[in-house]
Amino acid sequence: MADTGDIAAMKLYQPQDATTNPSLILNAAQIPEYRKLIDDAVAWAKQQSSDRAQQVVDATDKLAVNIGLEILKLVPGRISTEVDARRASVL
Repeated sequence: MADTGDIAAMKLYQPQDATTNPSLILNAAQIPEYRKLIDDAVAWAKQQSSDRAQQVVDATDKLAVNIGLEILKLVPGRISTEVDARRASVL
């Protein structure tokens, strides 16, 4: 089980399952190779709402999904992504 958002670490250690959370996603977002995942999340969020605050929320959620999808390409098991409890019932 890997507890990270670092896709390179997943390649190195080849875990069977993974879990990630907002702080791990934030750390992974600082890695230049993941810029395309951020750009995609921002573009998607802008299509969902014209409200800037909502765009930030939507982009954050989409970034977690994007990183999770990248991890699933490497991990044969499951990935658990922690989300803000206030949003969990909406998702």
